[in-house]
Amino acid sequence: MDCLIIDDNKMARTAMNQLILKVTDLTVVGECADAMEAYNLLQAKSVDILFLDIEMPEMTGLELTRHLGDKKPVIIFTTSKKEYAVDAFELNVADYIVKPVTAPRFLQAVEKAREIYNSNKVDVSVEEKEFVFIRDNGILKRLLIEDIHFMEAMGDYVKVFTLQKFHAIHTTLKNVEDKLPPNKFLRVHRSYIVALNKIEKIEEGTIVINNKTVPVADAYRNTLNKKLNIL
Repeated sequence: MDCLIIDDNKMARTAMNQLILKVTDLTVVGECADAMEAYNLLQAKSVDILFLDIEMPEMTGLELTRHLGDKKPVIIFTTSKKEYAVDAFELNVADYIVKPVTAPRFLQAVEKAREIYNSNKVDVSVEEKEFVFIRDNGILKRLLIEDIHFMEAMGDYVKVFTLQKFHAIHTTLKNVEDKLPPNKFLRVHRSYIVALNKIEKIEEGTIVINNKTVPVADAYRNTLNKKLNIL
């Protein structure tokens, strides 16, 4: 996994670099002394993990994380202050280490980051737009796209509903949307994507699929109407 170290303290960057060098599947691809430098680098370069300080001049690590949005790398905060922990975890980061960073604490954080990285990498993958692979209790299972009825975002997970059951996968609804055929699926709400050919009826601002109701947000209503073959 490619790592970027972001810290305005050179000694802290050097210490983190030494820790990373001792883990075989981690590679340092760069160091940044401030968040703006890191932001510009990340626009041009793909990185898997950020080791990110919080208190830095001009832009904090928290502000950088917010600017990176949904497609941000896996983030481990490294800071001398404890009071930012709540704000940090609200941004769905992998871990929050209070300096000085010890080797055991570093390895614990890396293991969390590795799990998230692997989950994001293989939870949803499409081959010829006919099926997806989903991770279910640590096992990759093939799921035919034709069997998917709708999807619902639930925090850090997405529920994928079929006729008989649902699967919960650790990913974002945007990630799922990007990998499904757009001619078959449509987002109808910030938290829902539906299979167009599974819609049974639409009434009072809701879609009915397999006797389950899915809300339709006003922002998506016109697009839905255009997709439907209305006589």
